[in-house]
Parts: sequence; structure tokens; C-alpha cells
Amino acid sequence: MVTIRPEQHADQVGVRRVHEAAFPTTSEADLVDRLRSATPASVALVAENERTIVGHILFTPVSFDPPAAVTAYALVPMAVMPGHEKHGVGRRLVQNGLAECHARGACMVVVLGDPEYYGRFGFERASRHALRNEFGAEEAFMVFMLEAHVHPHPGTLVKYAPEFEGFKPA
Repeated sequence: MVTIRPEQHADQVGVRRVHEAAFPTTSEADLVDRLRSATPASVALVAENERTIVGHILFTPVSFDPPAAVTAYALVPMAVMPGHEKHGVGRRLVQNGLAECHARGACMVVVLGDPEYYGRFGFERASRHALRNEFGAEEAFMVFMLEAHVHPHPGTLVKYAPEFEGFKPA
């Protein structure tokens, strides 16, 4: 039975293994390591099956230009161990992560990802809310609004953590 719980320090090796197995390069695993050490306000969850880490999701704080007095996160990245996909592990990680971000007072979560996959959870194109990103992504830049009444002004640039500089997703 798979359980979802907060990531602990002892999980780091298992988390890295999941990202290395789920992606064709170590880029995502390296990014998780950099983000973990640089952004202590992150939301990090693991999926565990029989004491083995089989999934991981990370949400890191974002900032805005112009500055906005709101809390928001980026979902970056999520990985599920091959052989455990299509069993609801990713769905549970996303849903539990969104709930934790909301509990921490976030007004929204952004993601650069597959619109079909993340659309299942209620993510929609960020351009519908006139939000921009640093990567020039349009369709793949999506947002999940956790609080409908508090969010950045239209035209706002969402800025990811500096650890993303030079990141090339697999």
C-alpha cells in the first residue's frame, strides 16, 4: 500500500533514485538537490511503498515582477518510479501537495508541464490569468488557483527560484 508523507532528510537518496529512474538524464535529480538546499520553505512529499520511495513531488516558492504580497508555489518536479505509474501515485502526490500548499496560505500553484496531464487536476493555461513566465512557455505554463480572490495582477511575471537558471528539462 502506497502512503504519501512529507519528505524527510533520510529520504534524499531514495528521492534521487526515483528522479534518475523517471527521467532520461540526471537534470531533474540535480535540480531537486539544488532546490532542497536553497529553499527551506518548499513543500516536498514522497510516496512510499513497503519502505521504498516510489514517488516524489516538490513545490518551491515563486516570486513576482512586479512584486505581489501573495504566497505561491511552483510544482517542480514530480517523478514516479517506473512500474508504479498508472496506479494513482502521481495523482495522490499532486492532490496532497496542492492541499499542503493551500494550508500554507498559497493563492496559486504554477507548473511547466503537460497540459493534458495537469489539466486533469484543474490546472489551466496561466495566460488565461494574464500570468507570464521566464521561459517563454505558453501552453505548458499552467496555474491552479487555490484562492480565487487573492492573486497577482494581470501581466505579472512569475519568477522561479535562481536554481532554475540553466536548467534544461529532459
